[in-house]
Amino acid sequence: MAKRPGTPSDLRDAVERTVQATLGSAERQRDRTQGAIDEIAGTVDNLRKGAGAGLARGRRALEDRRPVTHDDLRELKAELRKIGRRLDAIEERLPAKRAAAKRKPPSK
Repeated sequence: MAKRPGTPSDLRDAVERTVQATLGSAERQRDRTQGAIDEIAGTVDNLRKGAGAGLARGRRALEDRRPVTHDDLRELKAELRKIGRRLDAIEERLPAKRAAAKRKPPSK
């Protein structure tokens, strides 16, 4: 058992030594705790990012597999009509084809 301080000065010194010893270990403990919290926060952030990426992949996969709706078909038909009109306009600008009668059949 430790010796009891006899004077107020001895008591003050003992208290200061105890406080200093406690402060040092408390500071070390705080540093360890902060490190653990930082590690946990990093892990949670990585998990969150991974989960977000997984959800995005799942949404894309579901979107690719969902059945075609009436609106989808209507949009496709409209797009095909536009493409058809563009093709007609391009064909009109092409030079007229020579008549098949003017061509000679390949000779043997």
